[in-house]
Amino acid sequence: MVANQNSVVVVMIPLPLQGHLNQLLHLSRIISAHNVPVHFVCTTAHGRQVRLRLQGWNPNAVSTIFFHDLPIPPFACPPPNPNSTNKFPSHLQPLCEAATHLRDPVTSLLRKLSPTTKRLVIIHDSLMSTVVQDFISLPNAESYTFHSVSAFSTALYTSKKVGEQIRELIESKGVTEYDLSFDGCFTSDFKEFMSVQHEYAKLSSGRIYNTCRVIERPILELLETDARSRNKLLWALGPFNPLELKRKDDGPIQRCLNWLDKQASNSVIFVSFGTTTSFSLEQITEIAIGLEKSDQKFVWVVREADKGDVFNGNIIHVELPKGFEERVKDQGFVLREWAPQLDILVHPAVCGFMSHCGWNSCVESMSMGVPIAAWPMHSDQPNNAFLVTNILKIGILVKDWCRREEVVMSAAVENAVRTLMGTNEGEEMRERAVSLGQEIRKYVLGNGVTQTEVGSFIAHITR
Repeated sequence: MVANQNSVVVVMIPLPLQGHLNQLLHLSRIISAHNVPVHFVCTTAHGRQVRLRLQGWNPNAVSTIFFHDLPIPPFACPPPNPNSTNKFPSHLQPLCEAATHLRDPVTSLLRKLSPTTKRLVIIHDSLMSTVVQDFISLPNAESYTFHSVSAFSTALYTSKKVGEQIRELIESKGVTEYDLSFDGCFTSDFKEFMSVQHEYAKLSSGRIYNTCRVIERPILELLETDARSRNKLLWALGPFNPLELKRKDDGPIQRCLNWLDKQASNSVIFVSFGTTTSFSLEQITEIAIGLEKSDQKFVWVVREADKGDVFNGNIIHVELPKGFEERVKDQGFVLREWAPQLDILVHPAVCGFMSHCGWNSCVESMSMGVPIAAWPMHSDQPNNAFLVTNILKIGILVKDWCRREEVVMSAAVENAVRTLMGTNEGEEMRERAVSLGQEIRKYVLGNGVTQTEVGSFIAHITR
């Protein structure tokens, strides 16, 4: 035994893409709040990236989170292709492949930490499973796979049996026409990458989700039954994002928040499509015309998708229609930098969110009680959009997935904004979204999640 040995040490291994990084850094905060040391392992550039973009708390103030920024081999970093009809961010695949080279330095870290603790717990992104595979050589190590997407989407993708049960559940609610396939969601190269990672994920003791019973109870129950049949465990520890934010009036967001302060309560739609989406000039133009014609107030994030290294190279300035920003200066606010989404969603002026339906964005919007105009682009997003619109009924579709290769015309954008912001249908969605947000906050901030899911997980790893 080592003097002053920790009963447990957690090592967090995210995939170095913003949506994945962000979720596991927030989970690190939740676990470290229980006096458990957490080692957050990332590539050098992406560790810096996620800390710069962090919202709701200061990682420098948390003494039990230790950051390990590790080098990876150079990799090709092509720019995103805004004119591709397939919106999957294939330009980021070289980064994902390069990140698998973290295996050796991660193994070295695990071997260094193993003698300092009774139990070494590795929480890894499902797409970083090959990186942690050597944990099995350590007698006191165990791993848990984190799925960065909804339980709904994970179940459909990973379990034929649970997928069939989910379809029966959907049909029992009267929904008969729907498409829950993954056609067009990934490239063939990325499917192959996922397949390799999922093979090694079988070494883990269970799965962790950024969701909660309030959002996905029936699906989680089906997944739990399936997990138990394979002697695996499951925890829904979310939402990970902070629910009580202290506003910081600094940086590029200050002008945006100052503009929102001048708007009436529940009068603004937030328009943002995440860090992996690039639009053609034609599509940007149609969005601009649709927002302008909607006569609704808006905040629109207009930026290129992240590159493999956001610190390398010039930021591409996205062109808007000539005179647009001048014409809408009283109607809307255009934000060209990376947007602190939580700060915007929590603002009382914001009452709608036009989103790509990445799971981060969905959970943040739900937890803030904001309904969604769903415009999925790739990956799990079409299924998240289905969950939002058809199951939770807190949103509408901007674009059907079957028409994914078509440009969305300004009339469709205008109609989605008007429906969400100015109709009885939209008001009913907003009431359901607000109610869901209240239930989530009660579950997380009250005596719910602390005594159940998170408490159960902490009790398990410190057993």
